[in-house]
Amino acid sequence: MSDEGYRMDPKDWGAFRAEMHALLDRCLTELEAARDRPWTPLPGGYAEQVRIKEGADVMARLAEDVLPYGTGNTHPAFFGWVHGTGQASGLAAELVAATMNANCGGRDHGAIYVEREVIRWLAHHAGLPEGAGGILTTGTSQATLYALHTARHARFGDAVRDAGTAGLPPLRVYAAQGAHSCVSKALQVMGHGRQAVVSVPVNGGRMDVEALARLMTDDAADGRVPFAVVGTAGSVNLGTYDDLAAIAEIARAHGAWFHVDAAFGYWMRLAPPPWNALTAGMEAADSVALDGHKWLGVPYACGACLVRSEAGLRDAFTEDADYLVREGKALAGGAWWPTEHGIDLSRGFTALKFWAALQAHKPETIGAVIVDNCRQAALMGALAEASDWLDLAAPVVSNLCVMHPRAGDASTLVEALQLSGAAVFSTTMVGGRSCVRAAIVNHRTTEATIRDSIAALEAEIQRVSEESPAT
Repeated sequence: MSDEGYRMDPKDWGAFRAEMHALLDRCLTELEAARDRPWTPLPGGYAEQVRIKEGADVMARLAEDVLPYGTGNTHPAFFGWVHGTGQASGLAAELVAATMNANCGGRDHGAIYVEREVIRWLAHHAGLPEGAGGILTTGTSQATLYALHTARHARFGDAVRDAGTAGLPPLRVYAAQGAHSCVSKALQVMGHGRQAVVSVPVNGGRMDVEALARLMTDDAADGRVPFAVVGTAGSVNLGTYDDLAAIAEIARAHGAWFHVDAAFGYWMRLAPPPWNALTAGMEAADSVALDGHKWLGVPYACGACLVRSEAGLRDAFTEDADYLVREGKALAGGAWWPTEHGIDLSRGFTALKFWAALQAHKPETIGAVIVDNCRQAALMGALAEASDWLDLAAPVVSNLCVMHPRAGDASTLVEALQLSGAAVFSTTMVGGRSCVRAAIVNHRTTEATIRDSIAALEAEIQRVSEESPAT
């Protein structure tokens, strides 16, 4: 039999099946033992270890050269940055998605309906009205760009699409001090530059709404357009939540678009009272950006851009092309094409791992995990306040705890704990001081994890203190 048409398929499907079963079992073992697998440094010469060797045993290399060397964020004592921990359901979903290899830019096939259902579910729990829509993205950064582009199209129509930004008045987008850098990046990509971002003072970690109103009024008086306001649901530094309801009113008064950065804070919507009150006002947003790969634990990368008006998102991104004509009842048909809601035509089946996570767990279960993590952050804060070696740098509002060590350098301390495998913290600046930061978005974390991690941090601070010469 000729090799033509079979060159890249396994030559022995039986052997491949056995190898796949063995690899799947290895992956399941890794997930089952995640609590015993902290991050460890890469071995020396790892770049050479992963050098491509054409024709090598792929299965063995996946298992031995790749699988053991992750970020470590599946471990319960991984508190660095805001890294989600993943779910077992994601492994199954990724396997099915890879088998289907569906292009989710459009056309009429099952994956499109799965994505639309995920968007419907997310918009519903955000409190958005009938007619809301959205699109799945790589994360909140991409979602923010999509949202602000949609906002600009809603304000100026096809003027930018046809002639670019040259004819526009100076636009201003308002975000609290410390807001995520994706806002600035989005405006740079859109051609407005960093100058378009107005940093609004904070009060207790939240946007000062009175300052926001003054800044918008002053800009309008000076000929600048108060174009959009970005409220934060779960700040990346301190886990604080802006007063979204108050911001919505101010934005409306100025005819500005109201966008909510809810990268991880979106999931607080599913928590019981009083926690869910932190997100009050999200339902008034014109757009919401969120991540599935953070608090929900969907495997990376998985985010969403939700919009109050699906028609507005479609109008902002639809571009006619002769080779994309929708017609008939076959594959070229279908009523909803994601490529008309974003820039990508070639898109993977991201929706399936999102769908699988939402299918596997009731909202009440997800909400219970959210509350667990918030209580664990509160415990960490209480331990820091009671410590002889730590000071609490800011009140614990939700799932973040930031501490200042009384001895040693925060970065050095964090590095030592990472290398030891005890815990992964990250660092940030609060009040001009470098601090140890814990962002808890891990369903595997327990109270014991928190106590052990703080004990390890205190022990390292004490060791550094004892080794430093007295001043």
